Formats: sequence, structure tokens, C-alpha cells
Amino acid sequence: MTTTYRWGNIMCLAIPGKIKKINENQAIADFGGVYKKISLGILNGVKVGDYVLVHAGFAISRVKRREAMDSIKALKELKEAVRDEQN
Repeated sequence: MTTTYRWGNIMCLAIPGKIKKINENQAIADFGGVYKKISLGILNGVKVGDYVLVHAGFAISRVKRREAMDSIKALKELKEAVRDEQN
């Protein structure tokens, strides 16, 4: 995710997760079998089954399933490339 400000572009790493359970402004998200509690405090209208991008424990945007799957695939490929590089 890249955000443009008047002083330039800033990039942050956000990981896609699928919302499994919601309790007020907190949720449990599935990150490829790893379940984490996240905050929904800055993102309204999230429902169970939605995919969200999470940065620093906060859901920062909703994404389509296809976009989430593409990001997860790219992260897995990166992990494999790093592992191959280390061997």
C-alpha cells in the first residue's frame, strides 16, 4: 500500500487477513492459519468473512478476496526466495 503525501510517497507493509469473529471494535483475523486479535477502531463496516489489510495490529482497509489472495501468494513466493537465498 502506497500513500502519497505532499512531501512524497510513503509505503507501509500491510498483511491481508480474513475476519473470523468480531467483538465490538476488535476482531479475530486469520493470517494463513495464524489467528490474531486486531483492532477495527479505524475501519467501519467490517463483517465476518471480509478480507482486510492489517498494519501494526489495525485493520486499515477492506480488500477484495482476489486481491488478498494475490498478496498472500506474493508473500509466500518472497518467503521461498529468501529461504532459497539463505541455503
